[in-house]
Amino acid sequence: MPEKSFKKSVAREYFESIVIAVILALFIRTFVVQAFKIPTGSMENNLLIGDHLLVNKFVYAPTASPIERAVLPIGTLKRGNVVVFKYPEEPERDFIKRVIGLPGETVELRAKKVYINGTALEEPYVHFLQGPGDQSEYHEVTSWDVRERYGPVTVPPNQYFVMGDNRDNSQDSRYWGFLPREYIKGKALFIYWSYEAGREDYQDEGAAATLRGFGSVITHFFTRTRWNRMLHQIH
Repeated sequence: MPEKSFKKSVAREYFESIVIAVILALFIRTFVVQAFKIPTGSMENNLLIGDHLLVNKFVYAPTASPIERAVLPIGTLKRGNVVVFKYPEEPERDFIKRVIGLPGETVELRAKKVYINGTALEEPYVHFLQGPGDQSEYHEVTSWDVRERYGPVTVPPNQYFVMGDNRDNSQDSRYWGFLPREYIKGKALFIYWSYEAGREDYQDEGAAATLRGFGSVITHFFTRTRWNRMLHQIH
């Protein structure tokens, strides 16, 4: 008499599929990609407040052997990479900046111009609220201001010097020092959604702000979504 084949119930198949999907989602969220929202204007005009990014957490993952480095798509940190990292002074917060100085290099700022090992750095991505030498009654820039003059400093081993693209409005390595390699979480890939919040979304804090923001998205999703920024690759 032939043996009866075992057949899973439909409910069990659905349950196993859901469990596998959850495990994969958690794995991807933990080790591969992370969603990140731009909260400030420190990277304008390249990244705007309300841009939602995907960050590749795998690209800078540590490898234990040359075989892993050859087989896996692991990259090295390069100047110009836009990275998300744990803010050294408050590691529970994530920041996003651009890598400017690499380990062993000398970084200096003269009249807002960055010099690496004495050579001026070409930075087409940089945005200034004021150009070099500008003076303003409300936003005075002096020769002792790190926005205009800084260094020279030498980047220690296994650390990096990072700066925001919006040089006159960025809390970066000029203020809090070098970024340890182990604090870097990943490389910014592309914008998957961008939403321009209205002034009313910033009137409250905490739970009230969250509810107001959620209501704003529902009401103004189509009119305030920056459709031209969707899937914009970050350079």
